[in-house]
Amino acid sequence: MRPPIASLVLLLLVVAALTVICLAGVPTTGVPQAVLDGEQQIAADTALSMRTAIEAEANSVRRKAHAYPATGTTTPTAALKALTPAGKAVAGRVLLDARSGKLLATGGRTVPLGGIDAARTASGHGDIPPRLVTASGTRELLYFAKVTLPAQEDPDQDQYQAQDGAERQWLLVVSEALPALAAYGDGRTAQMLDTDGTVLATAVHGAVSRAAGGGLPVKASRAAHASGSDTDASGSLLGAATGSRRVVAGWAQVASTTGPGETDDLGLVVLTSRTVPATTKAVDYSGFAVQAAGALAGVALLLWLVLHFFVQQPLLRLFLSAGRLARGATDGPAAASVELSRPVPVHGFGELARIGRALDSLRGQLLGESGPQEIPARRGPGYRALAAAGVVVVACWAVPMIFLLDRADTASAVPAPVLADQEARTVLATHRIQQSLDQSYTELNEATASLPGANRDAQTQVLRQVLDEHKQYRSLYLLDRSGGITLRVGDTPLRTLVHVPHGGGITTVNASGRIPAIAAYAQVPAVKGKAPAAGVVLFGEIDVQALNSILPRPKLGTVWVTDDHERVLAASEGYEAFESLPDPDLTRLARATQGAPGTAGSATSAVHLTSSGPSVDAAAPLAKSGPTAHLGWHLVTAEPAAALQIPAVQAQQRTMLAGILALAAGAACLGWLHVVVIRPLRAVAVLVERLAGGDRRTVLHPVNHDEIGSITRSLELVRQALAERDRTARSSHTAGPSRPLREHTPQR
Repeated sequence: MRPPIASLVLLLLVVAALTVICLAGVPTTGVPQAVLDGEQQIAADTALSMRTAIEAEANSVRRKAHAYPATGTTTPTAALKALTPAGKAVAGRVLLDARSGKLLATGGRTVPLGGIDAARTASGHGDIPPRLVTASGTRELLYFAKVTLPAQEDPDQDQYQAQDGAERQWLLVVSEALPALAAYGDGRTAQMLDTDGTVLATAVHGAVSRAAGGGLPVKASRAAHASGSDTDASGSLLGAATGSRRVVAGWAQVASTTGPGETDDLGLVVLTSRTVPATTKAVDYSGFAVQAAGALAGVALLLWLVLHFFVQQPLLRLFLSAGRLARGATDGPAAASVELSRPVPVHGFGELARIGRALDSLRGQLLGESGPQEIPARRGPGYRALAAAGVVVVACWAVPMIFLLDRADTASAVPAPVLADQEARTVLATHRIQQSLDQSYTELNEATASLPGANRDAQTQVLRQVLDEHKQYRSLYLLDRSGGITLRVGDTPLRTLVHVPHGGGITTVNASGRIPAIAAYAQVPAVKGKAPAAGVVLFGEIDVQALNSILPRPKLGTVWVTDDHERVLAASEGYEAFESLPDPDLTRLARATQGAPGTAGSATSAVHLTSSGPSVDAAAPLAKSGPTAHLGWHLVTAEPAAALQIPAVQAQQRTMLAGILALAAGAACLGWLHVVVIRPLRAVAVLVERLAGGDRRTVLHPVNHDEIGSITRSLELVRQALAERDRTARSSHTAGPSRPLREHTPQR
């Protein structure tokens, strides 16, 4: 019985100590950790967008070179012209002989080829990653692609052909400026840094403090360099303080998060910064923690006193009395005189009192002073009521801690910078979705150029190649002017809406079902002199799982993409297609992003109270331009404030945790006491009362090797002694009445 009582007291004291330690450790001044974490995540999201843009451009250059139909008579000038996309004429482009490095053709701006070994660069297998170079004092990116030409029988016909009759390769080198850098959130500065901390590009959103950039680029570059092999590392920094405001910054490397990537060796780092108000009003959580811990220690002391004097001590006395009766019943007349002469003390209440009274009755029966007697049933409170009262006492401390004290106010618990960061990250997420959908449309539009003039088998081969190269598509098909599918590759289309749109863009082709069908579409051009394609519009249904996979981001919470009726099309967590948002507040927030008719709308954010506490929510229109601008889609995010390191929410969480731990410890230990002490006591009380009432046949088997087990063994010895005496009395009833045990014992 001692372990449950000792464990209860010890655990409650541990919870009291943890209450002091945890609540006293809640920061109450300075910049909350949630603000630093938010800035770090904004830098990481910006770096991810930059990496996606660089990789998309590198893949576009390779895809163009791979699809170019080079022949043995192709000239470098004609090839370079064909490999220059519309609108990219200003970019620098050159063709080099991959074996000798000889310059074959140039176009656009001058390409900085210093330090580029064409033969060595093109000699390896696989794709060639981009490189960061300096041109005219500015930093640019070089993209590479191999152009394979077939061998020609007579090498003298073309000075660009190899002399050994084997296939040759040209190396396409494209020089472009770094992707445009954008800053998200009012008052924020975004900078692109190289490995030395040199600022390569800067973007500003709104009014920016002059102190925002002092010394931070060098610190960010050093932190990124110190990250070592962790190529996608990110972190946060604190900058200069001006009055009650301070600069917070986040940095992140432009590198792959899933293993070796094309941007890992560029050494680019994104740095974002803004000034935020520092918390100057301190909240004394430590004083409350000491008071709460003292109250819990008092509860622990009270429970120990009650259990010690009303359970432990009476049970030990009962254990000694039962042993004394057993010795008196088995050790002979001399021992009986000594052991049975003293009455059994009745201590406590409930089961222990019942057992004490029954033992004293058995003592009288052993002495022959009385016969079996029925002990009246008593319906007073037992030790189960004591255990339940103990749980109630602990609950009186724990329940207010869980539900009443240190409650975070919905309106003021979340600092304004945290709410602004959630909104900025939501806008960033819309740009990632737009990047993905724009890329899908661009790739589909490029595929349409290869369809006119080709026979049906060749067109099928083109679509299969697009499907194999671009895993985001689940199905590609051509529609005729009536909306019928004339050519298809991939899975069965999910479309239920039959229409033949004009132009190109992104649309949905169903309005119900288990899976939303989002598709890119592009018109198939009619080329004069060439046979038309099998259809007039090429559709590419996008796998919604590919869209879902780019939505989750750390500390952004749950993300939903909704249509113009606020029905869910994609989400970062499990969802049902075309269902409403899970909370009406989120629906109202999404509708609030809609601007006046003819405008694109703007992002918005709010703190909403949910069943699990405050939630930091934001919404933004999916795109203001591009192929998705006309759709009216939204992106909605919701992050529980409990997942952010906000002081008021941290205090609430830790207060609730202390209450839960105390209640769990009290219930567990008192439940343990009930199992090992109270419930066996109830069973023993019933058996000893039956034995005192004359039941000599029921054998008492000890279950446990503890105090109650010893009492049961002593009672079994008493039962055997009484049963033996009863048998002796029955066998000798003809010889006269038996003399009581007292007559055979010497009088003191």
